[in-house]
Amino acid sequence: MKPFKYYRAAGAIALLVASRLVLAASPAPPPGAPAVDNPDSRIRIQLVSRDQVDISSEVAAKIASLPFRDGDSFRAGQTLVTLDCSLYNAQLRKAQADADGARDLLDTNRKLLALHSIGALEVQQAQAKQKASAAEVAYMSATVRKCAIAAPFDGRVSKRSASPQQFAEPGKPLLTVVDTSHLELKMIVPSKWLAWLRPGHALGVQVDEVGKTYPAKVARIGARVDPVTQTVDVTAALNAGAPELLPGMSGWATFAR
Repeated sequence: MKPFKYYRAAGAIALLVASRLVLAASPAPPPGAPAVDNPDSRIRIQLVSRDQVDISSEVAAKIASLPFRDGDSFRAGQTLVTLDCSLYNAQLRKAQADADGARDLLDTNRKLLALHSIGALEVQQAQAKQKASAAEVAYMSATVRKCAIAAPFDGRVSKRSASPQQFAEPGKPLLTVVDTSHLELKMIVPSKWLAWLRPGHALGVQVDEVGKTYPAKVARIGARVDPVTQTVDVTAALNAGAPELLPGMSGWATFAR
């Protein structure tokens, strides 16, 4: 099992909090779609990755290979980290040898029992030893599989925190990767907009960094209204892929009538 810890991109917090404070002091649009030519109806947005993951090891071992650097792209299933697991492989081979011996002993004891040369207790003990050795093989096999960590999705490396030949400690991040193929738009809107705003509502998003406008739709609306600022969180999604966009970019959203 790959040790991934999924979480929402935290970089949007500061911008969204600032937007919430601005919206608290701004008049909300009437219970119809807002006028697109009114500057006050524009909403500040930030692009965030749907998934961002800290890649870490589940076993203690030296890093044998860490081929991707900051900004590098990768495909789902590609090996991001390879660990030097020569010790674990040796333990696996020993466990397999012990399992072979336990299986042979069980077969021999069963034959001796049929000849009344030993009692049933000896056979039961051999069976218990065979099961224990098989469990050890399964345990070591699972450990060895953790020596290579594969990418959970198509994406890019946003931060590399380790280097080859460095010792990897369980749970300590080695890479931070982001899914750049599925970007979401985070924004905060006046709660009065809930009178007309629904999932699927169309909007245009002008991204500051690239100077382009992209069509999008509301994907989700927050589950609660902030009672102080009378605002609600909204998440939108682009209608089509835009490889030039990156997490952390920001801009303005204008809702269609």
